[in-house]
Amino acid sequence: MEGAGIVKVNIVGSTAKRIGLIPVCVKQCCCGSSAGEFRRILEVMRTSAPRLAKLMASIQRGESMNAYDFSATTIDGTQQSLSAYKGKVLLVVNVASKCGFTPQYEGLEALQRKYRNDFAVLGFPCDQFGHQEPGDEAEIRRFCSLTYDVSFPMFAKIDVNGNDAHPFWQWLKKEKSGALGLGMIKWNFSKFLIGRDGKVIKRYAPTDTPASIEEDIIAALG
Repeated sequence: MEGAGIVKVNIVGSTAKRIGLIPVCVKQCCCGSSAGEFRRILEVMRTSAPRLAKLMASIQRGESMNAYDFSATTIDGTQQSLSAYKGKVLLVVNVASKCGFTPQYEGLEALQRKYRNDFAVLGFPCDQFGHQEPGDEAEIRRFCSLTYDVSFPMFAKIDVNGNDAHPFWQWLKKEKSGALGLGMIKWNFSKFLIGRDGKVIKRYAPTDTPASIEEDIIAALG
């Protein structure tokens, strides 16, 4: 019976990654929590599939889209439409807790607090680079809160490269491909600046500090 539970977790986890639903409680459901909660997760995934298929087709065809066409799972496990940030300037970052660039959290939080009325940093934890984000969502949230007092929106762990890359990040990479025209994300703390219209303005390397981006944020705020 234990083996069957493990297979369920792997299958559901892989599928959920593709549709942007990181199943933070699927493992518990398979290991003895309520069957009702497990069914609820599967129903969310089922109803999201047609929307995802349409979204992915639009990305592949290169149709005009913006950030508000996407949704993501928050670090608390709730589905969040990015249209909630419509009209704001956004700085989207793939973050990690054990990276040499992790101290950039301090600068990102400073930007969030300074411009919070019309601006938001969106943090997306990712463990694809050097296994530098090994913890689960609860551990990441605790680290961000205790170490950097992070107040900006944080999302569940995702992939930013490969077949399981989150659709939002696939779109970001298509909009701004990066150095030498290579679309892939190179490392933790890559950044994308998005204007009030939901369109990508500029892409930044991990070495670009939050402070160095501030002038571009001011310009985007108008």
